[in-house]
Amino acid sequence: MADIIYIIGIGEDGAGGLTPDSLSKVHRSEVLLGGERQLSFFNTYQGEKIVLKNGLKAFADKLEEVWKERRAVVLASGDPLFFGIAGYLVRRFGPEHVEVIPHYSSVQLAFARLGDSWQDAELVSLHGRPIRGLAQRIDGKRKIALLTDEVNSPAVIGAYLCEFGMTEYEAFVCERLGGEEEVCRFWELDELGKGSFAPLNVVILRRKTEAVREVRRGFAYPDETFQQRRPEKGLITKREVRAFVLSELNLSEDAVVWDIGSGSGAVAAECARIARLGKVYALEKSAENLPNMEANRRKFRADFEIIHDTAPLGLNRLPDPDAVFIGGSGGNLKEIIFLCAQRLRPGGRLVIGAITIETLYSSMESLKLEGMAVEVTQIQASRGKPILGMTRFEGMNPVYVVSGHRQDCNNAKD
Repeated sequence: MADIIYIIGIGEDGAGGLTPDSLSKVHRSEVLLGGERQLSFFNTYQGEKIVLKNGLKAFADKLEEVWKERRAVVLASGDPLFFGIAGYLVRRFGPEHVEVIPHYSSVQLAFARLGDSWQDAELVSLHGRPIRGLAQRIDGKRKIALLTDEVNSPAVIGAYLCEFGMTEYEAFVCERLGGEEEVCRFWELDELGKGSFAPLNVVILRRKTEAVREVRRGFAYPDETFQQRRPEKGLITKREVRAFVLSELNLSEDAVVWDIGSGSGAVAAECARIARLGKVYALEKSAENLPNMEANRRKFRADFEIIHDTAPLGLNRLPDPDAVFIGGSGGNLKEIIFLCAQRLRPGGRLVIGAITIETLYSSMESLKLEGMAVEVTQIQASRGKPILGMTRFEGMNPVYVVSGHRQDCNNAKD
């Protein structure tokens, strides 16, 4: 047993839910580590108990001090490899020194209570994580399991989903799973937002079979579906240009994106739906555009962060981006490009939409000064318009799309 750290999953039923082999490992150990709740199941334990506190690193440091000299067992909730401590400890100590003995995961038990399969469910942990971005992550999924915490409670989740109009889902909340006070029941989302719950719970969202809603697929949605300033003094990035810009941004699913001079928030909304596991920040200096941005954020279930500020000042507090789109600069284009080029992550791309030759020239020169490879494309599309039972084409203003990336990065698209 020495030199092996046993990580044993345990449920709300405590020691009684462990196998004889797991119980034997606990009783033969000399040091028992875990959360206060898990350790409380073993009141007669004769060895030393160490409580998990002050974060994983501090806990692992303490484990480092004892595991080679004394037989150590770590207790963890449910399946320790399911959003649990085991993955971190295996990386820290090496798989040859760790043996994981899982219990039922909370999600497994919750779906068992629901009587539904879970291999096709989207699994999301909000435990110790922000709820921002949940809307685009789960939109369109049929089944979702959410791990909660005291901040992201079922009530907070219900109110959040109602904010984005996601009422096609019903909630199944399981409290104190596996314990004597277990409670599992269905909730409508408006009810859920007003409920109170035990701290230990799991939320399953399941789309109602009768639910009918607008299906949003693909990208580059029609201009008229976005709320925007009218008449055209606050121009939206047109659909044809937006499609090319999204291609040039080359977003991964977990990308961090800056949309500078966001206007209506159309590009930010589309980016958020593509980078559904990432973070999207929309910077806009004009206060009159903010209500439209907020309306589009909710309508498209694209939970990007709206920042009312003037670039480049508002960018300092943001995480480094994987992609940047500059749709408006407020006369600070060179300064914005300089900052973005310095902050851009390896392999990232900086894309600029220009409608004047002066902006085109300044964009290209500024990118080159920052040592970036530059590509430029002029887009001039025409849309069909009816005339006397026939169709004519109406030309749109040309737009120059300037893209920059580091020449030493092998990130060119195939």
